[in-house]
Amino acid sequence: MMKTGPRFLKDRCVLLTGASSGIGRDLALQIAPHGARLLLVARSQQPLNQLAEELLALGAGSAIPIVGDITDPATRAAAISRVQQDWGNLDLLINNAGVSAHGRFADNDEQTLRKILEVNFFACTELTRLALPLLTAGRDPMIVNVGSILGHRGLPHNSEYCASKFALRGWSEAIRPELARKQIDLLLVSPGTTETNFFDHLISKQGNSPWGKQKAIPSAQVAQQIIRAIQKRRHEIYPNWRGHALVLLNRFCPRLVDAIMSRYG
Repeated sequence: MMKTGPRFLKDRCVLLTGASSGIGRDLALQIAPHGARLLLVARSQQPLNQLAEELLALGAGSAIPIVGDITDPATRAAAISRVQQDWGNLDLLINNAGVSAHGRFADNDEQTLRKILEVNFFACTELTRLALPLLTAGRDPMIVNVGSILGHRGLPHNSEYCASKFALRGWSEAIRPELARKQIDLLLVSPGTTETNFFDHLISKQGNSPWGKQKAIPSAQVAQQIIRAIQKRRHEIYPNWRGHALVLLNRFCPRLVDAIMSRYG
C-alpha cells in the first residue's frame, strides 16, 4: 500500500537532470533549503558549478555537479555510480532535461527528430531504468517526469517535440502501476509556456513561429508547484492554467481545436 500524508524533502537524496537553467535550476534552489543532498546533471560546466555553490550556501547537505550529455550512456552511468558510491540509495529522481525544435515537419530532418527523442524520451527512460534499484532502496521514493502540455495536444510547427512529450506521458502512465508495486510514486508535470531560455537553444529553427509571443509564467513558480505536488503525492499537475485550459478544450471540443490549429499549419 502506498504511503499517505505529506512527503518530506528534508535530508533526501535527489538526482536532477537539466539542472543548470530554467525549471531545473529553480527546483534545485527551492529543494536545497530542506537540507537535501543533490546530484546535478547538465552540459554547461560553469553554470552548474556556480549553482552547486549557491545550493551549499542555501543549506543543501551536498551538491555534486556531473557535467555531461544525458543522452550519453557514460553520463548516465557516471551519475548512477556516484549516487551508489555517495548515498547507496535514491529518494527522488527528477527527469527535467529537454530540447525542442521549431518548423514544419517536412522542413526538418530525421536527425532533428532523433535528437529530440534521445534527450526528451530515451535519456529519461534509460536513466530511470538504471535508477530503479536505488529508488527501491530509497525513503518514500518518487520519480518526477517533466513533460509538457504538448504531450496532451499536438501543435503544428512543433511535431518532433510533441512526439517526444506524448511518448513521455504514455510511458509515465504505463509504468506508474508497475512502480506502485515497488512503493515508488510517479509525478508527471505538464507545464505550459514558461519563462526560461529554453527557446533560445532550439536545435533547429525553420521559419518564424506563427503563434507570436505567448504569455508565460516564471520558472520559479513552476518549480514551486512541482515541489508542492511532490509533497502532496500528486500524480500529474498542469502548472500553467492556460495550458490546462487547452487540454480541457481539446478533451471536450477536439474538432474546435482542430479547426483552430488548421489556421496555423
